[in-house]
Amino acid sequence: MKMKLLSLATALVWALANSASAEVTTKLSNVHLCCGSCVKGVAAAAGKVAGAKLACDKDAGTVAITAADKATVQQAVDALVGAGYFGTSSNPDIKVAANNGATDAAVKSLKVTGVHLCCGKCVTAVSNALKSVKGVTGNDAAKGSETFVVTGDDFSPKAVFAALEKAGLTGKAGK
Repeated sequence: MKMKLLSLATALVWALANSASAEVTTKLSNVHLCCGSCVKGVAAAAGKVAGAKLACDKDAGTVAITAADKATVQQAVDALVGAGYFGTSSNPDIKVAANNGATDAAVKSLKVTGVHLCCGKCVTAVSNALKSVKGVTGNDAAKGSETFVVTGDDFSPKAVFAALEKAGLTGKAGK
């Protein structure tokens, strides 16, 4: 009986030690990574989170984030979103939330801030995404810009951000 209890206790200690040391990982897919500067931007954003390790695959548009715990991985994902990137998490415990402040009220103009626009391909991705939004007729996004304005005839800010997120980018509705 003592031997069985000792074996059970040993197994329990081993299981707890291994579960405590297991790393948490998520893979974000459909992230806009058109160039080396996009990859550097992801690395810079996630690099601010102590303990987070990441691997970018520019060609696949994926970012794998690994850390010792779920909270650290979530912080790294939140940092990427804060830097203007968006994607879909492979881990159901890790949420990709834009918190963009967009409403559904029809507008004719919308200032957008915080979208990653490091190069002409980023600008093209924004313009192509916005073409799918009913009522949008134009935008003034430019390489290196921190803000841009979307214009049109009674379009939905929520639809603008949904299109940007589908393209692997995000930002915030400006004032």
